[in-house]
Amino acid sequence: MTRAAGTLRGVEPTVTDIEVDRQRAVTLTFDDGLVAVFPLAELRALCPCATCRGWRDRGEEPWPRPGTSPELSILDAELVGAWGISFTWSDGHATGIYPWDGLRRWFEARPSG
Repeated sequence: MTRAAGTLRGVEPTVTDIEVDRQRAVTLTFDDGLVAVFPLAELRALCPCATCRGWRDRGEEPWPRPGTSPELSILDAELVGAWGISFTWSDGHATGIYPWDGLRRWFEARPSG
């Protein structure tokens, strides 16, 4: 196996702790000690669902959408098997599944990551 961007290729990152602050951020701790904090607005804007990806592909922002409140919170969070998490957002959106490896890549690609 080769090392790339903080993880071993072929080995999925394992999340050992999840903290959901429904008004501010989601914090993930990975098995190698990396702690990744995701502000809610960033998570919502990066939603990986097909609808949000389609808007981004057309150069549109998936959130906030016209006519929706810029206020955002998480109403519910649910583990998706052992590989990710999904959220129900205060804007009614609830279809994106955020895989651990995708979240890890997003965090490491950020200038502050």
